[in-house]
Amino acid sequence: MLGVRPVLGRAIDDADDGAVGSSPVAVISDGYWARRFGRSPSVIGKTIELNLTPITIIGVNPPEFTGAANVQSSPDIFAPFSMEPIAFQKSDSSLLTNTVNWWVVVMGRMKPGTNEGLARASLDSVLNQGVRATMTINKDERIPRLDWVDGSRGLNWAGRRFTKPVYVLWFLTGLVLLLACANLANLLLARASSRQREMGVRLALGASRGRIVRQMLTESSLISLMSGAVGLFLGYLGRDAIPKLLWSSWTTTKIKDHFDWQVFGYTAVISIATALFFGLAPALRSARTETSATLKDSAKDSAQTATYRRKGLTGKALVVLQISLSVVLVTGAGLFARTLINLGKVHLGFRPENILLFSIQQPRTRYPAPKDIALHYALEEKLSTIPGVDSVTLSVSPLIAGDRWVYTFQPVGQPSRDDKASEANFNRVGICFFTTMGIPVIAGRSFNASDTETSKKVAVVNQRLIRKFFSNENPIGKTFTNGGKEDTPIEIIGIVADTKYTDVREDFPPTYYVPYRQQKDLESGMTYEIRTNIKPAAITQLLRNAVQSVDKNLPLVDVRTQVEQIEDTTKQERIFASLTSGFGVLALILACIGIYGIMAYTVSQRTNEIGIRMALGAQPGHVLGNVLSEAWWLALIGVVAGLAIALGMGRLISSMLYGLKPYDPSTLVMAGLILIFVALAASWIPARRAANIDPMQALRHE
Repeated sequence: MLGVRPVLGRAIDDADDGAVGSSPVAVISDGYWARRFGRSPSVIGKTIELNLTPITIIGVNPPEFTGAANVQSSPDIFAPFSMEPIAFQKSDSSLLTNTVNWWVVVMGRMKPGTNEGLARASLDSVLNQGVRATMTINKDERIPRLDWVDGSRGLNWAGRRFTKPVYVLWFLTGLVLLLACANLANLLLARASSRQREMGVRLALGASRGRIVRQMLTESSLISLMSGAVGLFLGYLGRDAIPKLLWSSWTTTKIKDHFDWQVFGYTAVISIATALFFGLAPALRSARTETSATLKDSAKDSAQTATYRRKGLTGKALVVLQISLSVVLVTGAGLFARTLINLGKVHLGFRPENILLFSIQQPRTRYPAPKDIALHYALEEKLSTIPGVDSVTLSVSPLIAGDRWVYTFQPVGQPSRDDKASEANFNRVGICFFTTMGIPVIAGRSFNASDTETSKKVAVVNQRLIRKFFSNENPIGKTFTNGGKEDTPIEIIGIVADTKYTDVREDFPPTYYVPYRQQKDLESGMTYEIRTNIKPAAITQLLRNAVQSVDKNLPLVDVRTQVEQIEDTTKQERIFASLTSGFGVLALILACIGIYGIMAYTVSQRTNEIGIRMALGAQPGHVLGNVLSEAWWLALIGVVAGLAIALGMGRLISSMLYGLKPYDPSTLVMAGLILIFVALAASWIPARRAANIDPMQALRHE
């Protein structure tokens, strides 16, 4: 239906989707074909094992096809629905027979001319009839409706996640482009003023004003096109920089960065438009040159003076624009940088240093419950004997990994609450979890070796949970239920300090911990936390050898440190801090160039005036202060305008900040002071040059 033709073999058809477990087949992705089989044509018919179940490869997808979920990354294996029990092994039942979870994503292609409303109603009717024909529906149970969305980009998780950040980056990029254009306009205006006599001679020799305009536009076009070509080349070289920032350090980069002709065309159009738009005003000014005035020596001074005044006002306005835009960029860079700093200073409630993480997902065919619990207990014991390992624990959900388990928490003897009010975070952990993670035990005790499968069920809770459910009473010895299938009361034996769970932005959530050995099964696998002072690269192979000594078919998945895990959850903030800082530095460089250029041009145009002033007794310090004072007022006006723009745009990024507001006074003041300092520093050399002018040479200056 998607119009995909495998590059090798064939696609999955109806005959492959037969009875569960019969002749399992799969189509693999181009990336998996390259990594595991070296693009060998003989891959068709080969057998791979998925959860220890042999599967025959029948086809290879083309590289441009990434599945129906994400346009950037592709699943390695595409399989028929009948293979669901093999791919996602559950302890109780298959999703194919599950009557509670609605998990299938349906895609359809509409016929040309079909009314969307009628198509939606027809599909809802078919769904309703199919559900009622195959399931028992209670009176108070509602049948879900299909969510009708555009499927041209699949589920497009990346699009929803990065839409707002990309718009913010577009805005910042536009500001940098305006800064560059302002510099270009200043350059062209200065050149047009200095070439008025030349243009007067050309007009006197018979050149038309249209010819003058074309010449000036040609020159500005060459500047823009050459700059655009250099920028495109640099962009091509750095095309991998941002994609690498988007993915975890322990996984393969999944984004495919093909050369995009639309981006090339957009860059070319921007370069041409910049040349035409910002080169038009200087071109028209050159074409309006008065031939008689430029050729008469007596009129030269008055013409140059008038030109200088017009150029001076225009150039100063562009400098103010540059400073204001630079303030916006520097403010944005400061806000995102401080957000990253604030996230790095967050109290996590545990010690992330020197902890190595990896996951192990046991195959259900070999380790059904309770063998899975026995397996992880054996691995925990084996890993604890490795030299250099200080302590070992494991949990169903690692901390600060963007994941959470939420269960019901109902204290025995208390009235029932509604669903949200009775929820608490939940984690299955090893007996050394709090010691390994550095979480203080405040009262009671932690788990120990006596908390086994046959002992009474116990739990440890954090302080936030006590405040939510026990009104700060001592809960040790009290029991609760968690809404599980057995719903056996669980006794609280200890209290630990609050810790972050899902990410560093959230508040400390109410959380309770239970020993994994007292659970019915561990179907989702476990994450191991190893505290060690040995470098990860040196100990990883020892850990892998220990695991394979228990079962050679168990791989260590996603080996990373706890610090890397935390940094991965803040990668969006890191990307923005890096990019906006780069934009801020570029803005300062462009502002320096623009301010230096206009002040140097102003001094050169005022050489005669300054010489006369000094001949009449003006001191060099007075001349220096006069030039810097002009730069000061330009900078002050630009800073005030820039801060006003930054305050107006602050609401766009307020949700992306942490620990500060978009109108943070210290950031705004710092941005303003930086730009004022930059303006004065860029004006210092022209000011010193003006203060050192020799009056005799200045009076002879033309």
